[in-house]
Amino acid sequence: MSASSCLHNPDVFSAALYDRMTRINPGIGEMELYEFRYALANLYPEPGGWAGVGVDRREAVEQRVNSSEFYRGIQLKPRVGDRIVLDDAIVGLTNMLFVGLVTGAYPAAWVRRHFYFDIRGFFFLHRTTYFADEVLAHLGGRPFRQFAARQKRFERYQSVGYKDFKAANAEVDQLFIESVQRLIAVRGTPLLLALAGPTAAGKTEIVARLRSALAALGKQVAAIEMDNFLTDRDGREARSIGSLGREAIHYPLFMQSLEEISRGRRIATPRYDFYDATSSHDEHGRLKPGRTPVEIEPADMVFIEGNFPFLLPEAARLIGIKVVYLTDDAVRMKRKWKRDIDYRKKYEPTYFRNRYFREQFLMAERCYRPQMAMCDMVVDTSGAALWTTPEVAAILGGH
Repeated sequence: MSASSCLHNPDVFSAALYDRMTRINPGIGEMELYEFRYALANLYPEPGGWAGVGVDRREAVEQRVNSSEFYRGIQLKPRVGDRIVLDDAIVGLTNMLFVGLVTGAYPAAWVRRHFYFDIRGFFFLHRTTYFADEVLAHLGGRPFRQFAARQKRFERYQSVGYKDFKAANAEVDQLFIESVQRLIAVRGTPLLLALAGPTAAGKTEIVARLRSALAALGKQVAAIEMDNFLTDRDGREARSIGSLGREAIHYPLFMQSLEEISRGRRIATPRYDFYDATSSHDEHGRLKPGRTPVEIEPADMVFIEGNFPFLLPEAARLIGIKVVYLTDDAVRMKRKWKRDIDYRKKYEPTYFRNRYFREQFLMAERCYRPQMAMCDMVVDTSGAALWTTPEVAAILGGH
């Protein structure tokens, strides 16, 4: 039976697609064909079936998924009746890739290069390029040191817990901790360390371990959470700004806090209430009645935690060690299934899929790649590699 004729027979189409999808994601091979068909039925295109799905040229697909406008158009909570559904653009892309694989219009190697398939969500997502040319040039063109990439075994997993994640990253994490200790010894204290990275990359956990390692050496440690500097959400929404950039935060208070604590002085920062999305401080930076700030004592090492700690040039000059802690989108997706859906029950699952699809490209473009092009180190846990600038490499002992 020809590839085009099988489009008219759902059973034949699903069997052919199942075979091809095992080459895209080896975890598909862990499913029985009937299980695969259960999931595929949720995406069956009406009307017209698979034969009614158009297949665009590869160049057109690449252009679309590398456009910010495509992602900005994704709806987070589209509904059919009272049920949240996948955005039409996401369903359309996934179905087009399915048909292209079966008909041969899209070679498996091309699909793997540009997309990854999340089994649990049962949809395709675009692979984000983090190591752009300017990033590679900034970091000397090659890793400072690289280990065996143990996260590859997660390819068959549908979700990933932190115990497995930590074990896979053990070598590069330990090198990172040792590298920070070396930089502290050379640059002295007090020292500000900012660690940026996408959601579920492992930032919170590695900061906790780094703090423990420094405390064991007798170092006093503290942390400044950038989210605490957010202004009231209603005000941000009224001005049509999100949660990135100086306009979204109490910027004068943020800069004052960095200046003061870098001189070894005690500070009091705003406190953001995530339940009602309000700050402890008003739009003029004054403490609101009945609210309490966050008191932070001076320390040898001060961690600045947040999505964009050194996007602001004025803040970047005060930060002694700038780090991006990175994990591939596909692995972070698996972490979030386990952490945010299974354990925290944080999101409605389809809203979560729409949000993840939309935000990864936009955040990489606006936030993470720019910081990678100006940081001191990138910890790439999926590549099991520590990247540094040539200056930092010289301190740590060269390539």
